[in-house]
Amino acid sequence: MAPPTEPAGRTSNSNIKFDLENGLGGEKKGDGTASQRGHSIYDVNQFDTGDEYQNLVRYISNYREGRRKSVASISPDDDVVKKPWWKFWAKKGAAPGMDPNTFEVPDDWLYTDLKQGLASSELENRRKRAGWNELSTEKENMFLKFLSYFTGPILYVMELAVVLAAGLQDWIDFGVIIAILLLNAGVGWYQEKQAADVVASLKGDIALRATVVRDGSEQDVKARELVPGDIVIIEEGQVVPADARLICAYDNPEAFDEYKQLMAEEEGEEPREKKDTEEEDEEDKHHGVSLVACDQSAITGESLAVDKYMGDTTYYTTGCKRGKAFGIVTANARASFVGRTASLVQGAKDQGHFKAIMNSIGTALLVVVVLWILVAWIGGFFHNLNIATPMHSSNNLLHYVLILLIVGVPVGLPVVTTTTLAVGAAYLAKEKAIVQKLTAIESLAGVDVLCSDKTGTLTANQLSIREPFVSEDVDVNWMMAVAALASSHNIKSLDPIDKVTILTLKRYPKAREILEQGWKTEKYTPFDPVSKRITAVCICDGVRYTCAKGAPKAILNLSNCSEETAALFRSKAGEFARRGFRSLGVAVQKNDEPWDLLGMLSMFDPPREDTAQTIAEAQFLGLQVKMLTGDAIAIAKETCKMLALGTKVYNSDRLIHGGLSGTTQHDLVERADGFAEVFPEHKYQVVEMLQQRGHLTAMTGDGVNDAPSLKKSDCGIAVEGASEAAQAAADIVFLAPGLSTIVSAIKIARQIFQRMKAYIQYRIALCFHLEIYLVSSMVIINETVRTDLIVFLALFADLATIAVAYDNAHFEARPVEWQLPKIWIISVMLGVLLAIATWIMRGALFLPSGGFIQNFGNVQEVLFLEISLTENWLIFVTRGGQTYPSFQLVGAIFGVDVLSTLFCVFGWLSGDSYQTTPPTPERFINNNGRTSIVTVVVVWCYSIAVTIVIAIVYYLMNRVAWLDNLGRKKRSRQDTTMENILAHLSRVAVEHEKDDVKGTSRFHLASKATEAEMDE
Repeated sequence: MAPPTEPAGRTSNSNIKFDLENGLGGEKKGDGTASQRGHSIYDVNQFDTGDEYQNLVRYISNYREGRRKSVASISPDDDVVKKPWWKFWAKKGAAPGMDPNTFEVPDDWLYTDLKQGLASSELENRRKRAGWNELSTEKENMFLKFLSYFTGPILYVMELAVVLAAGLQDWIDFGVIIAILLLNAGVGWYQEKQAADVVASLKGDIALRATVVRDGSEQDVKARELVPGDIVIIEEGQVVPADARLICAYDNPEAFDEYKQLMAEEEGEEPREKKDTEEEDEEDKHHGVSLVACDQSAITGESLAVDKYMGDTTYYTTGCKRGKAFGIVTANARASFVGRTASLVQGAKDQGHFKAIMNSIGTALLVVVVLWILVAWIGGFFHNLNIATPMHSSNNLLHYVLILLIVGVPVGLPVVTTTTLAVGAAYLAKEKAIVQKLTAIESLAGVDVLCSDKTGTLTANQLSIREPFVSEDVDVNWMMAVAALASSHNIKSLDPIDKVTILTLKRYPKAREILEQGWKTEKYTPFDPVSKRITAVCICDGVRYTCAKGAPKAILNLSNCSEETAALFRSKAGEFARRGFRSLGVAVQKNDEPWDLLGMLSMFDPPREDTAQTIAEAQFLGLQVKMLTGDAIAIAKETCKMLALGTKVYNSDRLIHGGLSGTTQHDLVERADGFAEVFPEHKYQVVEMLQQRGHLTAMTGDGVNDAPSLKKSDCGIAVEGASEAAQAAADIVFLAPGLSTIVSAIKIARQIFQRMKAYIQYRIALCFHLEIYLVSSMVIINETVRTDLIVFLALFADLATIAVAYDNAHFEARPVEWQLPKIWIISVMLGVLLAIATWIMRGALFLPSGGFIQNFGNVQEVLFLEISLTENWLIFVTRGGQTYPSFQLVGAIFGVDVLSTLFCVFGWLSGDSYQTTPPTPERFINNNGRTSIVTVVVVWCYSIAVTIVIAIVYYLMNRVAWLDNLGRKKRSRQDTTMENILAHLSRVAVEHEKDDVKGTSRFHLASKATEAEMDE
């Protein structure tokens, strides 16, 4: 078929811009910032001169690649009602009686004039009453946030210790314990705030934008600035920025009067009786023709786009797949359909697995300390100790309670672990990964299966069209022009395939000349997974051309070509697939003539240069990468070969229609390297089956369709350029492309996990160290370390380990787990070794020669120094030796060691003399409490030797195979019986039968109909 040669002199009206002041044909007004959503360095508005094909040709001629502009960060404090300075507990926000959470939009707000839109002067009033158009929670009160660091079982016990110290009039202990609580709260609050600010600064890069009509012109604004009553423009490729009622098509503003009449009729209608048939009801509720089609899969699960008509509501965060129309905002984000659904689960503050782990450790330590207190009291009764006297001595029962509460309750545990996560989130933010919730870091560290999409993650997302296959007697320029006709012409948000198809016309000047011959688009049908093609009906010279582009098989089915031509077409498609090329067939129909098969485009998206190396690195880390792609199976296998990923790639149809079920189906998913021709429901099913086998699964996605599988996975990852809906469903949002960024994030998450695990082991060991030593010394020799020194030991332990969040941790070469049995065994063993070392030191002081004391010294101060040094240095053992410690950690611990040494040398808080059973030599109970420098050096050397011994034991314990794997869950558990039972149950349905003659009905089980039967 030959291309048209003479211009028809007619213009298209399908994409004509409508100037709300000057009528048709005017240039689009606004600030022109819509180009920030694209990759071109040109403002796309400069191409909008009124003619669809002139715009398209100009776009092709002038396009060149440029860096994406980022959206500026948004200040959350804009236009917030000020509160009185004295109401520090009150939240910033709306004035009394204007709570956005309970606000209902007045009816008169929804009668905005289509041409004028809202006036700027009206925005402030509406925003004060309705709030910002965003789902994010209100800004947290910083004072209340600070107070939250004083809550929790562990902190309540420390607060009880404050009351006990006050009751005993032990004011030094009282002040130091309060200082410990304030230190932990202050540092935790500051570190978490700093980390949150880093993450928040990047969130502006994923801000949603919208085109609105205000003050008589179109403007591009941030979506959060929309208010009810705003006139918004909803068009193909964009996310619906708020719940909006459709008014009319963008190129038919005259229908606004029809819309107003429709609204008036609906307001005056009485409730109608239910229709007898679904068909009548479906037919009755639509008005006119479809204006747009929206993808509501994230809300309703429907895989196909839903047509929307005049008066219908388009829902917030759904994607517009076709059309362009005016709509009026009926509710902001929090009052939208999606927002109301989200609010149902906001009350249930799920703290996640991490919080449960911390609570279990804290509860166990509280139970243990109560048992030690009981043992200490029993020993005290045998030594005839009083309850609270003498007041200024530590040798009474209430002081025993105070001492054991201080040493047995790790006050820094919840704060240090939480701030480690927060600081880790800041580290991830520097790698362009925005953490939506802190508990996602733990999930990411434990992931062992990564289900990755191909385009943009494994490949460079740089599609190019190679030399096309052209049918016999067909002009390649005509074929390329038809391919461009059968593409979306919305140059502001082009699909990657449509974009490369159109831009390839740079190499075909004659094809561009064909497009300039006065074409008019009469109807455009976007790609859908059923027909697997794009169709456009175009008019030129009074001749109607139906242009089609899509999967080769779908295009071949349109034509009635000879078997020889069909065979050649199939063989070319197979050849392209084997070379890793994606094929697109092109065909055209002139009027009612038979379809003409024009040829085939071959597209290639090369793998990223670092992808193969990154996959090898991921496999070294114990991570199995599965590729899920919508491409044909031959292309998927060829891509896997290029990436050394494995070629066990299967067609996704085998998951649902392949006759597999139960254990066989689960085995297929678990062993596969990837799946081809994947739809969103397949992704969800793959994730579900892997989770049923015990795998922690991460899923990448970018479209609205991916939202369900992202939500289902253990760690949903929205890749660079993902839609707003995908970002909302994901746990982590990436702003940089490629698999390497994801693998880097997994490494960082494992480092964060290692920091937390090292601190927890360290803190549990410290608790057992002092509990074992102090209680045994209370019972055996009627001695304890003075309470004043104990509180400083606790303070120094917290001071030294605040820097743990900034340590240079290593990452394990396998998915990490808490392994609580292993943590408890190792921690208790370390605590026992520390207690033995302290007893050796104390026992040597009973020798007539003084043992470790040279010249002169004080027992209390020598014990204080030994305990402080060995405990501080223990963190160097539990952190592992694979990396050097950070200067922050070394500096913090060195500073505390210097303070401990000064305490010992100058005898600070050594207290009055006392006698033990058996007695301690008198010369070591001096009243001034000072200790010689030589003694201090000996204690340092002894502490270094103890730390070396403990490090060797720790290393050997981690080398024991059974202990190293203790507490690890089986990642590939198989429950054949249950899997088969569930598979059989999935085929069962409950049927309801009604006997009209007898007037009876019954329910019974039956086989569920197959999809083929349901289609019939």
